[in-house]
Amino acid sequence: VQLQASGGGLVQAGGSLRLSCVVSGGTFSSYAIGWFRQAPGKEREGLSCITRNDGRAYYAASVKGRFSMSRDNAKNTAYLQMNNLLPDDTADYYCAAFAGQGCNLSANLYRYWGQGTLVTVSS
Repeated sequence: VQLQASGGGLVQAGGSLRLSCVVSGGTFSSYAIGWFRQAPGKEREGLSCITRNDGRAYYAASVKGRFSMSRDNAKNTAYLQMNNLLPDDTADYYCAAFAGQGCNLSANLYRYWGQGTLVTVSS
């Protein structure tokens, strides 16, 4: 199973970006998907995840109300819509997948990981 994250870039504070995560080599609808980020010198942080069955999304407190996660099983793609971006949101963003029920923001749960896409938010 391979994951390809894209959509990062440079944006001003208050702006928006939408990240995409395309999954290949497996049955997309079998996987819960999570988004994580890691800034230089900081630990990896779980941001959001979405279940495989009912598409229910969960969020970390740091992004709740600003970020929205969704999935399109027909396109084998999960999305992270990021609004009202802050300079503290600057990081490498990663998507990950695991085959199981529910989801949470613990990185240990996720077996498959994509490469990062860099998000830079200028003040």
